[in-house]
Amino acid sequence: MTTSEILTYVKNHPSGKVKVAVADIDGVLRGKYIAAEKLVSVMESKLGFCDVTFGWDMGDTVYDNVKFTGWHTGYPDAQVKIDLSTFRKIPWENNVPFFLGDFVLPDNTAVYACPRQLLKKVLADATQQGYVPYFSQEFEWFNFTETPDTAHEKNFRDLTPLSPGMFGYSILRSALKNEYMSSLFEQLVKFDIPVEGLHTETGPGVYEAAIKYGPILQAADQAVLFKTAVKEIAYKHGVMATFMAKIHESLPGCSGHVHQSLWDADSKKNLFHDDTDEHKMSGIMKSYIAGQLYCLPFILPMIAPTINSYKRLVEGAWAPTTLTWGIDNRTVALRALPGHVKASRLETRVVGSDTNPYLALAACLAAGLYGVKNKLSLEKEMTTGNGYKDTSNGVLPQNLHVATQQMKTSALAKELFGEDFVEHFTLTREWEWRQYAKAVTDWELKRYFEII
Repeated sequence: MTTSEILTYVKNHPSGKVKVAVADIDGVLRGKYIAAEKLVSVMESKLGFCDVTFGWDMGDTVYDNVKFTGWHTGYPDAQVKIDLSTFRKIPWENNVPFFLGDFVLPDNTAVYACPRQLLKKVLADATQQGYVPYFSQEFEWFNFTETPDTAHEKNFRDLTPLSPGMFGYSILRSALKNEYMSSLFEQLVKFDIPVEGLHTETGPGVYEAAIKYGPILQAADQAVLFKTAVKEIAYKHGVMATFMAKIHESLPGCSGHVHQSLWDADSKKNLFHDDTDEHKMSGIMKSYIAGQLYCLPFILPMIAPTINSYKRLVEGAWAPTTLTWGIDNRTVALRALPGHVKASRLETRVVGSDTNPYLALAACLAAGLYGVKNKLSLEKEMTTGNGYKDTSNGVLPQNLHVATQQMKTSALAKELFGEDFVEHFTLTREWEWRQYAKAVTDWELKRYFEII
């Protein structure tokens, strides 16, 4: 739609309101309703939005260690620029108009703590090199027949799954709660999130969705909106959806695999494909993979951002633990899919469903571009068997604290994302680790209460 058509729709919508949102450092959408007439007035200027968005964690507890904002700044308003290209209608809210925004400084330059702006920075690097990145993120998640009230009453324990048993790709289970699954598919597509596939996955009440690939910023917007949209649609059906990476030690974790390829800006060709290569992999694809293998240990918190992320990254649970790559191999970190000229792509399997899509996609692209720019050779041999046993190139950091320290002290991470972002982001991950370290868990009570 043109700007004029968007404005006409906004002005004529019977609700008289618009919903706007921004993503915080964890990928949680923070937003509000504003009057339609206010949107019209701020389109050419900016919208005030408290900068505590980047000064607190996902539980709204303020950080005590970041410089960007805090009690020392007084938590002033930051400025948000509405991105008209993100306009869509919310079908489960009477088609209320919706927009995403970016945090900007008074001179319209990017706020370094803004995840969407970081992705734009990495995208600009790709564009400058003549590449058009096409990406997509797929998600697995658990669904429970609970409400926020009942989940809190149960202390998030012994929740009732949407369906019982381990039944992946089940036609039968998809019929059990078909009104919910059908609503997800239909409403998401109407919300301009082009779902290509939706099915049950292994585990009680687990679904998986694949979103159609697109230009990287569009793909990230779709992924961020997908997670919140699923939760909102679930509410309408008496369901709670969670994108935690690991819900229980006895169940597989939930992935957020990132699919990616680079295309030539002029010829519109997929630069990952080469018919003359034994495996149909171009030199650019090989360097891109080499870049990710090299960078992964230093950027891991961007694709495994929570305490819970690392409980998914364990052997034999459909998530990688080693710095490995292979062709159509689901035990490795990087799964190359180079067969068809249009579909040749790389799947980064380290990424969990708990990620902030802006940061996850920015990390994957920046690491891959690093390999291409520096013409890294794919010296690491392809893993053809069990990737869990192939530790020849090293293993991934095993918890958020170790991963964060590696990123915090990494000159490479600062080169890719800027010193200010790396400092702010790693401080937020240190905060997350501190909150975990001081918590007394159920495991500790069961293990120590009576015996010690």
